[in-house]
Amino acid sequence: MTTHPVLAGDVADRATAGFRQRYATEPAGRWAAPGRANLIGEHTDYNDGFVLPVALSLRTVVAAAGQPDGVWTVCSELADESVEFTADDLAPGRVTGWGAYVAGVVWALRGAGYAVPGARLAIASDVPLGSGLSSSAALEAAVLAALVDLGGLDLPAERRPRLAQRAENAYVGAPTGIMDQSAAIRCRAGHALFLDCRTEEVEHIPFDLDAAGLAMLVVDSRAPHRHADGEYAARRRSCEQAAGLLGVPALRDVPAADLDATLGRLPDDETRRRVRHVVTEDQRVLDTVALLRAGRVRDIGPLLTGSHASMRDDFEITVPEIDLAVEAALAAGALGARMTGGGFGGCVLALVEAASADTVAAAVTAAYAERGFAAPGHVRVRPAPGASRLD
Repeated sequence: MTTHPVLAGDVADRATAGFRQRYATEPAGRWAAPGRANLIGEHTDYNDGFVLPVALSLRTVVAAAGQPDGVWTVCSELADESVEFTADDLAPGRVTGWGAYVAGVVWALRGAGYAVPGARLAIASDVPLGSGLSSSAALEAAVLAALVDLGGLDLPAERRPRLAQRAENAYVGAPTGIMDQSAAIRCRAGHALFLDCRTEEVEHIPFDLDAAGLAMLVVDSRAPHRHADGEYAARRRSCEQAAGLLGVPALRDVPAADLDATLGRLPDDETRRRVRHVVTEDQRVLDTVALLRAGRVRDIGPLLTGSHASMRDDFEITVPEIDLAVEAALAAGALGARMTGGGFGGCVLALVEAASADTVAAAVTAAYAERGFAAPGHVRVRPAPGASRLD
């Protein structure tokens, strides 16, 4: 996937217009799901650890209506052609490209025993593709919400993330953890989602930026993803192998207090660095949650910056554009900044004084120009709600 510019017009209106143009009728409803930024907790989800994402006001919207069972047709404002598939086409690998995310949701629902209604769908999105803001989970969550409502399916919100994740893992073939789909479905406005990725228990942690006089700035590095899929899979394999060497179910089970002794049991420096990132990152999530519970929003800044250093030095998933954005934001007064997302490109999240958000954004842009990088994008965001029906 590559980054795309946000198209003009309200995203929900664009979804409706796309539906009318493609199907020459009105949709039965519109369903939206957000992109997400992970406040802290990177590459901890598939290690059964802790994450703290927030949903963004950037959304994917699906306008949809029923059609005869066993047929699904979907169009997108970002594609020239629509995709149509039937129940016979649902084996993994049969539907490819962007349509696989939609087919994967249908496949996962049917595999869980749900009678999924046929449907016509039109997609519009403000979530930039390839930016690390989880456009894929936003699409899966919006499609899932539409199909559940159209079919009157009894599928509680707490069970939906696993089905959406199964669509991405087993159908699309991307080995993501549970965080992205959980954020897209279960987040609340004004809160961060504290998720235990082993138990799937959640706690909604107040994250009131306005009351603290702060803002959250998302900087899109617009750096092309470099070997992202292969490197992500390699990091996951490394973590799983390390857990096996240490005799624990997952790296979440390595106590932070015993980290140095644990690292001494591992055979090479690279594996030690990978484990150190995961264990210390889990602890940073827990420390961030404790500060937010106490209303100390400003004090989480050093934890965000420490997370970035760990991703850069121990997990080795940043790129020069990302590191420069973090450095420039901090130099311009950000309280903390870190890469958010799987890495090798994507976005930086900066916690800034509300009055200085534009100054920080301008400083990052100037630093990019000085280094000869393509100009970054930026947007101020507030914690938004998860997937819902709009009308």
